[in-house]
Amino acid sequence: MSFDEEEAFEHTLLVVREVSVYKIPPRSTSGGYKCGEWLQSDKIWSGRLRVVSCKERCEIRLEDPNSGELFAACFVLPGQRENSVETVLDSSRYFVLKLEDGSGKHAFIGLGFTERNEAFDFNVALSDHEKYVKRESDKEEGEASDDHIDIHPAVNHRLKEGETIRINVKNKPASGTGMLSAAGLSGGASGSGKPKPLGLAPPPTGAGKIRSPLPPPPNDPVAARMTSGNVVVKGPKESARHAADPLSDLSQIKRSLPSTTGSESTKSSAAGWAAF
Repeated sequence: MSFDEEEAFEHTLLVVREVSVYKIPPRSTSGGYKCGEWLQSDKIWSGRLRVVSCKERCEIRLEDPNSGELFAACFVLPGQRENSVETVLDSSRYFVLKLEDGSGKHAFIGLGFTERNEAFDFNVALSDHEKYVKRESDKEEGEASDDHIDIHPAVNHRLKEGETIRINVKNKPASGTGMLSAAGLSGGASGSGKPKPLGLAPPPTGAGKIRSPLPPPPNDPVAARMTSGNVVVKGPKESARHAADPLSDLSQIKRSLPSTTGSESTKSSAAGWAAF
């Protein structure tokens, strides 16, 4: 690509009307530079600064504001921003630029901005160029992956005409495991194959007597006969007659009366009931 074609792809990211350039002493410590060590008499130039994006490369150009003549240029290559532009330790408005002549020789100069917001815009312009380069690189990698042709064709696993598949399924032994064994429905150990009956209680038979939950009424002759030790067996006719006549059994009435030995009133009342 010729120089004219490279010029066509230039994009200006930032323009600062006036900056100052200083001749700086060698680095005193490995920590970095300090602008407090720069003297005002070390100022060697002032003019316009432009940050230009040339595809993957970013250029920091120091130009004459009237004629546009180039005083110096700092080239920032992808991934090498820290080597070309370095901040000082004691101020946010001053930087150190690395200048190269293309033959391997380089020099360091100090760059100062008048306003702090101009220095901030300078950092933002360099960051924008790095994001642009990364975005273009990711786009090219995506296009290259789309153009990649897989030389290994997909394997066809479909059955051809007349082909069959045989599957051997192992029979599980009737070990009685699972929910059926827990419920007692699985086959026994004798191998008869008959399921065991469920452990349910048999239904109640008619032999058992069902007693009423309610107690019998007081002075009930039937209840008294059931609780009495002497049980008299009667025929059907007598049972029917006694059931129709509530006063047929006087023994219950006599039992309920108070017993007074030797009392004439008691004997006469008992004789009267007997005569009746």
